Amino acid sequence: MSSVVLVGNPNVGKSALFRALTGTYVTVSNYPGTTVEVTRGEATIARRRTEVLDTPGATSFLPTSEDERVTRDILLSGEPRAAVVVGDAKNLERTLALALQLSEMQVPFVLCLNMMDEAAASGIELDLAGLSRHFGVDVVATVAVRHEGTTRLREALARPSAGVAPVRYAEPIERAVAAIEPLLGTSPIASRALALMALSRDEALTEWLRGRLDEQSLATVETVRLDLERVFHEPVAYVINAARLAEARRLARAAMLSNGHGLERAATRRLEELATHPLWGWPILLAVLYAAYLFVGVLGAQTLVGLLEDDLFGGIISPLATKLAERLLPWALLRDLFVGPYGLITMALAYSLALVLPIVGTFFVAFGALEDSGYLPRLAVMVNRVFKTMGLNGKAVLPMVLGLGCDTMATLTTRILETPKERLIVILLLALGVPCSAQLTVMMAMLAGLGPAAAAIWMAVVVGVILLVGRLAALVLPGRGSDFVLELPPLRMPRAGNILMKTLARIEWYLKEAVPLFVLGTLLLFVADRLQVLSAIERAAQPILSGLLGLPRETAEAFVIGFLRRDFGAAGLYRLAREGRLDPIQVVVAVTTVTLFMPCVANFFMIVKERGWRTGLAIAGFVFPFAVLVGALLNVALRRFPGLLL
Repeated sequence: MSSVVLVGNPNVGKSALFRALTGTYVTVSNYPGTTVEVTRGEATIARRRTEVLDTPGATSFLPTSEDERVTRDILLSGEPRAAVVVGDAKNLERTLALALQLSEMQVPFVLCLNMMDEAAASGIELDLAGLSRHFGVDVVATVAVRHEGTTRLREALARPSAGVAPVRYAEPIERAVAAIEPLLGTSPIASRALALMALSRDEALTEWLRGRLDEQSLATVETVRLDLERVFHEPVAYVINAARLAEARRLARAAMLSNGHGLERAATRRLEELATHPLWGWPILLAVLYAAYLFVGVLGAQTLVGLLEDDLFGGIISPLATKLAERLLPWALLRDLFVGPYGLITMALAYSLALVLPIVGTFFVAFGALEDSGYLPRLAVMVNRVFKTMGLNGKAVLPMVLGLGCDTMATLTTRILETPKERLIVILLLALGVPCSAQLTVMMAMLAGLGPAAAAIWMAVVVGVILLVGRLAALVLPGRGSDFVLELPPLRMPRAGNILMKTLARIEWYLKEAVPLFVLGTLLLFVADRLQVLSAIERAAQPILSGLLGLPRETAEAFVIGFLRRDFGAAGLYRLAREGRLDPIQVVVAVTTVTLFMPCVANFFMIVKERGWRTGLAIAGFVFPFAVLVGALLNVALRRFPGLLL
């Protein structure tokens, strides 16, 4: 079966276009040898079933992350017979830079300019025919979320063309390309493009070439590249990319019949400037975070949780289940399994559906809005200076923000970072101090009743620990950091349809992946309680809980189950706090300790998958005693200075 690959920058509607072409029957699998997921589906093109691949977002085919490497490797493999360059019609320059690279590769492609409705609303008008003539390929306008233009795209894919718009580089580079092209032989892409990649010191490509070239040819390529660096006094990749971007900028300006400089677009551009301003960007960031807190922390954690936990489960489902169990189940053990203190209905379902789901759901909505608006990359720009102290850059904030949704999934996204050292530091910080959405909002609900001082102490300790551990890890771990280069998509009003689709997909993941773990955790607690194991653990943990942390022994079950689900552990502490069994100091100490506690079992196995058993065990072995140490020091400080909570 022939295949078509979708390529494009992040946040250009590529996944929406994929769904419009393929429908809902898709498969997701890791690209061989990596942890990067590639989505595959089928579409009817020229009356034939054609496989369609949706690749990770890429800003260049000279990869700086594992995501980009996979996209480039798919093209290099010769697997697709054609490509679709998907771009945001409002940000033409970034799209044309990718189209120029595909033209150099001589991969047949169609240029798809998506989000044309937003471009029209901004007063932008493009010369699509002129672009088509220049590149020698079909240029199709689409609105993927409404399936507009997809029929025209299918027709164009029936006869894709290789581009005819090569970039003219500086004379030394052209001479170098001519010198090494004959050494490269045949490949699925043009030898000119392969030569430019080799001159750019693409390490992944060097490994690919090593199996195809002899040592003398590889040495010649390296000698030519070093000669070029002496000519330009900077990496050759910078010179090549600068030439491509200059050509893309020229083509974008020529294609812009109307640049959309109306009042609406001018206001949007002004807001884009303010969102990354060194001074005014911070009030905007705080306003965004406060709005998210009101939506998730107040609407989700208080209003919706109250309706579901107190009114639905507490008032209807649990009492009804208890009555039915008493009537239908004659054995006390079986009744307790379903409606007892560790019952599948009264605990597992009540926690997962009534306490955690409304919090997770509202968080997913808020996060989807931030994603769709284009604000998340601007958040990375604002925190770049802070992250530099930890040997990272602002791009690291993206997996850490995703960690507020789920640390397990966020660990996967660390592959967007460019160096192994950066990825390891962020994985460590995710396991240590980034609470998932359900855990975070449950803990915020606990702290809300104590006043702003308690939340401020908790936040100061957690942020301080992240900065301290990140800084020490940057000093101790071998390796290097990377430069901060990040494309900023335009700000736009989030689309309700996009947010709804993303939220439903994430809630489906929660129901399939997280709820069964709640059930499993409840079963383990039930068995542990019946076998007196839980009381034995409580007794063993008492010197730590009561002596060092100043917590009651009942909190042991929350910390034990926290390894299965960190949010489940937080929910157990929340129940104890609501029952008045924790004083204010104990609440702050417990919340801080469980925030820094061991990664949940799902996150632990994801770390093992990404970095191996040795690293996974080392992270867990560090995090557990370190969390107890921080909690113990905080307990001593608050007992000595109780006025801090006033």
